[in-house]
Amino acid sequence: MPDSRWRPALAPALMLRHDPVRGTDLLVLPERVVVLQGHAGQVVGLCDGTRTVRGIVDELAERYPGAPVATEVPSFLDRLHQEGWIA
Repeated sequence: MPDSRWRPALAPALMLRHDPVRGTDLLVLPERVVVLQGHAGQVVGLCDGTRTVRGIVDELAERYPGAPVATEVPSFLDRLHQEGWIA
């Protein structure tokens, strides 16, 4: 994963949308839609280029005390980065 100063943001061609019919968040890519499970949409929603990974983890830890965000969120963001979905 990039260094601790990395401020993840959605790649320019992608959009985060909520599908009220399915009751889930979607990552809309050119010619493809990814259905985000659980709280993944909330994590992606925090990837606005203003927060570091640590900032995202801290905010989620505050929202969800006791959840394993410190271990799961950085690896999730790394996977999104590897896919080219966040820069």
